[in-house]
Amino acid sequence: MPRRSFWAWGMETDEPTSAHLQETANQLSSRYGIDVAAPEPLKPAGLALRAPRISLSDDLADDLRDICSVDDWDRAYHTYGRSYPDRIRAFRGEFPSPPDVVARPRKEEDIERLLEWCTIRGYHAIPFGGGSSVVSGFEPEADAEGVVTIDMERLDQILEVDEVSRAARIQAGVYGPALDSQLRPYGLTMRHFPQSFEYSTLGGWLATRSGGHYATNHTRIDDFAESIRMISPSGVWESLRLPGSGAGPSPDRMVLGSEGTLGIITEAWMRVQARPEYRASAGVYFERYEDAWQAARNIAQAKLWPANLRLLDPVEGELAAGMDGRQSLLVIGFESSDLPQGANLRSAVAIARESGGRVSDDELMISDEGGRGANTGAGRQGPVGAWRESFIRAPYAMNATIPLGLVHDTFETAITWDRWPGLDESVRAAVQEALERVCGGGTVSCRFTHVYPDGPAPYYTFIGMGRRGAEIEAWSEIKRVASDAVAAAGGTITHHHAVGKLHRPWYDRQRPDLFAESLRAAKRVLDPAGILNPGVLIDPL
Repeated sequence: MPRRSFWAWGMETDEPTSAHLQETANQLSSRYGIDVAAPEPLKPAGLALRAPRISLSDDLADDLRDICSVDDWDRAYHTYGRSYPDRIRAFRGEFPSPPDVVARPRKEEDIERLLEWCTIRGYHAIPFGGGSSVVSGFEPEADAEGVVTIDMERLDQILEVDEVSRAARIQAGVYGPALDSQLRPYGLTMRHFPQSFEYSTLGGWLATRSGGHYATNHTRIDDFAESIRMISPSGVWESLRLPGSGAGPSPDRMVLGSEGTLGIITEAWMRVQARPEYRASAGVYFERYEDAWQAARNIAQAKLWPANLRLLDPVEGELAAGMDGRQSLLVIGFESSDLPQGANLRSAVAIARESGGRVSDDELMISDEGGRGANTGAGRQGPVGAWRESFIRAPYAMNATIPLGLVHDTFETAITWDRWPGLDESVRAAVQEALERVCGGGTVSCRFTHVYPDGPAPYYTFIGMGRRGAEIEAWSEIKRVASDAVAAAGGTITHHHAVGKLHRPWYDRQRPDLFAESLRAAKRVLDPAGILNPGVLIDPL
């Protein structure tokens, strides 16, 4: 069976060949005027992990032993997420603190018994969804006496569909594509597509408060959750399924974003909808960047609720959409299962034109004229289509550049409109200075991933050529400078990438102290032994 790569994005078949690495090395040598050598990728047979510190014979029932693995590849694959430093360390074969056991429960009872076993023995228990975290969301603690990673991939089914209310009860281990496929026979979809969709799970989306397909309105996984069921060492946590409730603080709000520290999400009732039949989209060009983001603000505040409202600055437009490097691009898109969207698109485009945007009427891509179900490929041509393809392929493209020393990563935030210009100016200046200092130069670009009436969620990309062997140090300095600049300007340390261990220093400054104490109190109730994902969100108990 095909396997996921233990270091690259995707499957082992997505790992670059020696020839591909050499070709990419030649391109980087030409671009940066230096000699870039291509290393040979480490093969699974070359893994040399420390021996497991946990014996599967230690008072573990036979049926639980059958779902546990101590295989080196399995343990290596479950050590890191897919952040820049994660992928470099894994490519080098550096696995100083792998989990000792990987367990794949088949039912909730397995999870309850695994947590009981870990509590009695003092082992750390780390929930694992799709493994696509970019914030060290499940990396084992180095000083743990034993670590059991609980991979939820076998709990991957839609258990019930309420077609009247348009909701579905779904197990947490289902991956994005499988979830969409299981809803398709009902003519339904959840319409939540984070960039990691292919290799992330429903439970992971809920635990990290992921951002999805919609750039406005229903931007977060929070908007889709009706109720959530979670297994903690102290018992079951399940909220009542309702369309809405004013009965005290919401139990679901405690679970959303808990990142595996309070319990393991096993299933949830999620809102679903009919699959879209009508689509309309356009790419609007701006000579001035300020005019482009003002247009995005005006459209968001008009509350037309486009599904897509992505802004690319001139650098992002050139690198990802093949533009001339002088113009900004605002991508506008609408979709609906029942109503034609041409009028909505024309209203949004009119607002964009009032802000200085340029797009001709014959460039509007509208499927309405073809009748229900018609799709003319709206949004998949020209720079808009080029950017869409670049966005989808970005994690795969890094497979060939990460081993060669290119320092290339992203960070994101959210800020109110009144403070947005100041944040953008200070963050760009700080990151550019860091790139000059540690890489001898580089580029910083920005796009909006989500746009709210009260502010944007800007998503920055930085690229510079590092020195082989010192890439992580260079990346760490740029990341620190960027995070400091974001925090100083009043932005959140993360809009949708989660906290993990990576963002903890800035998260600790962002959250209220009393909230941190309240979270510790909740953890003491739900996880008295402090075994669940220690070090994430709060210090280990």
